[in-house]
Amino acid sequence: MSMSRIRFPFSTFRVAALAGVSLLLAACVTPQRNLDYTAYRASRPRSILVMPPVNRSPEIKASASFLSTATVPLAEAGYYVIPVTLSEETFRQNGVTVADEAQSISLDKLHEIFGADAALYLTVDRFGTSYRLVESVVEASAAARLVDIRSGEELWKGQVYVSTGRNNNSGGLIGMLVSAAINQIVNTLSDKSYGVARSANYQLLSGGHRNGVLYGPYHPQFGTD
Repeated sequence: MSMSRIRFPFSTFRVAALAGVSLLLAACVTPQRNLDYTAYRASRPRSILVMPPVNRSPEIKASASFLSTATVPLAEAGYYVIPVTLSEETFRQNGVTVADEAQSISLDKLHEIFGADAALYLTVDRFGTSYRLVESVVEASAAARLVDIRSGEELWKGQVYVSTGRNNNSGGLIGMLVSAAINQIVNTLSDKSYGVARSANYQLLSGGHRNGVLYGPYHPQFGTD
């Protein structure tokens, strides 16, 4: 029999397709290695300067959303964080209005201006609401590096991906598509992406997590992790 005449039942094709997707997703997952905290513990930073995040996503709000929500988890982890309003205004007064330019400033100059012990460099890869076949997803993806301003040594690095979506199976495929379109409009109007940025920062920058930042000197659990 010719292969062109063979017809697979739809259910069989769907199972095979889902299995292929599952294998693809599994291939994208890499085991997380334990980080070396030797330099971090030796540095013992007390104050952190959060640099303007570099935005690689098409959403213009990404940098501001991550910058404005990064302070709280770091402060709760036991660090003094340079107020972002102060750092932003300082950069602006010195003609630095682009995140890439800010992140290229020498560590010596940053220490001279702000006097912080460490600087946090953030890069946002994904941010905002995206429309997919059967759902509307609000997502955020970012990478971070904590660098000792005094020595230039990298103390810690991490990355995070957060997404929230709603998949409504009622009403068949048409109902799912309509629901996804409505959800996208609601997500955009309510600016849920800001909440996702905050959630991403909490997962990335809170103390006490595996491979996360260590507790700072102003936290009661300092030195226990």
